[in-house]
Amino acid sequence: MADQKRKQQNSRATRTRAKLQRVSTERPRLSVFRSSKNISAQIIDDKQGKTLASATSLEKEFGKGSDKDAAAKVGKTLAERAAKAGVKSVVFDRGGYMYHGRVRALAEAAREAGLNF
Repeated sequence: MADQKRKQQNSRATRTRAKLQRVSTERPRLSVFRSSKNISAQIIDDKQGKTLASATSLEKEFGKGSDKDAAAKVGKTLAERAAKAGVKSVVFDRGGYMYHGRVRALAEAAREAGLNF
């Protein structure tokens, strides 16, 4: 049991998230989750423990797709929803995933749509 906790504490995602929380306490966090078929992102306010905006490729408007185009649509939609919620600047939490491919497409689309990070 102790070995499992140690492995969880030393995971790349945990270390990345802990570093982001130390560095930024005033801006919300844009958290990305990527699976083999879908991608989703949330803007989370860690102070209040609330999700301010979210988007996922599972939504009907995106159709089926696990490619960069679907990730870009998710990023653009998330930025638009964040603007409605009054969020302009966030900290990017890639969750231990490499900044490459779908994660990069989501981030660049969110930046182009007006989200600052």
